[in-house]
Amino acid sequence: MLASVMAPVWACILVAAGILATDTHQPRDSALYHLSKQLLQNYHKEVRPVYNWTKATTVYLDLFVHAILDVDAENQILKTSVWYREVWNDEFLSWNSSLFDEIREISLPLSAIWAPDIIINEFMDVERSPDLPYVYVNSSGTIENSKPIQVVSACSLETYAFPFDVQNCSLTFKSILHTVEDVDLAFLRSPEDIKRDKKVFLNDSEWELLSVSSTYSILQSSAGGFAQIQFNVVMRRHPLVYVVSLLIPSIFLMLVDLGSFYVPPNCQARIVFKTSVLVGYTVFRVNMSNQVPRSVGSTPLIGHFFSICMAFLVLSLAKSIVLVKFLHDERRGGQQQPFLCLRGNTDADRPRVEPRAQRALITESSFYGEHLAQPGTLKEIWSQLQCISNYLQTQDQTDQQEAEWLVLLSRFDRLLFRSYLFMLGLYTITLCSLWALWGGV
Repeated sequence: MLASVMAPVWACILVAAGILATDTHQPRDSALYHLSKQLLQNYHKEVRPVYNWTKATTVYLDLFVHAILDVDAENQILKTSVWYREVWNDEFLSWNSSLFDEIREISLPLSAIWAPDIIINEFMDVERSPDLPYVYVNSSGTIENSKPIQVVSACSLETYAFPFDVQNCSLTFKSILHTVEDVDLAFLRSPEDIKRDKKVFLNDSEWELLSVSSTYSILQSSAGGFAQIQFNVVMRRHPLVYVVSLLIPSIFLMLVDLGSFYVPPNCQARIVFKTSVLVGYTVFRVNMSNQVPRSVGSTPLIGHFFSICMAFLVLSLAKSIVLVKFLHDERRGGQQQPFLCLRGNTDADRPRVEPRAQRALITESSFYGEHLAQPGTLKEIWSQLQCISNYLQTQDQTDQQEAEWLVLLSRFDRLLFRSYLFMLGLYTITLCSLWALWGGV
């Protein structure tokens, strides 16, 4: 009997306790829900959020460079990872925090409110940028939109001073539709703070961030003036890996080629030596083409020097080949002369004589002539002696011509050597100067 009477009482007590427990968490959640509903209920995101339409909406911009992902000199493209912030005031999204349980800041969907149409002029593509669908709004109506972006932008890249090059690429932010009378731009931080702020930059890549300077300007066009803010990302390349893999081997090859000038110009070993150096140049040039950036507008300075040195090498090699071929033909023609004085021998019967036995052949030819000729025939003996005399005169003329050619080519060799040495010195001084200028940036 008592249990049947107390059962409804206990049920009421439990219900009341549940209601009280629910009411202890309801006020804050209810305030946030009602605040969001009140702000967005009659909100029109198509309208610029100002009560006075003649008042411009000022958007404050800020930029942090996080990393330099890729520098494509051939296609003139820069790929960077940046952290971008924009702040503006929405007069339709303000509230009295005391009426909503002291809520001073909430997050709202970006797709549900008005947002400035800010773009990057140099923009070409956005890769794998995370989509952040919410923005923060405070009680005064200030909206902050922060997001990381991987920007692929166009940039005029100069590779002339490679690998000591310094690049300056710009990211220009502006409204695509609204003129400065509707949407104005300003800096969220001072330009001095933006310029030297590298605390979030990852400095373990090929490039080093030097500064991010910024300027404000108004771009005039037929549609009116458009406010824009330009961030200039100044960076320089870390050259050590290229000094070790490109510059030092190239100077070494040039020094080896200079050593070939101390080999006599009429020596066939010089041709073999220079051919080996030329093969080394060619292999090195193929490997270098994979590391040196290619650009339509400019060619790296080391490419110019290397081409000039290859031209000197080919010219010197061609000169040595022509000289050896000329001297070889002259000696062959002179060696065949004594056999014309011998009677009764055909071309097939004539022995082959090495150059070092040439003088001995001249002496022995008279002995052979005496045996081939009839004894006592002085006329034939005299003709043999005249033939030998003519050969000696011809050999003397050949030796004299050879000496003249050697003198001429020796002078040409000295000219090539001095020019080569001058180019090597100029190459070294230029690289050292570029390195000094790189270090002073």
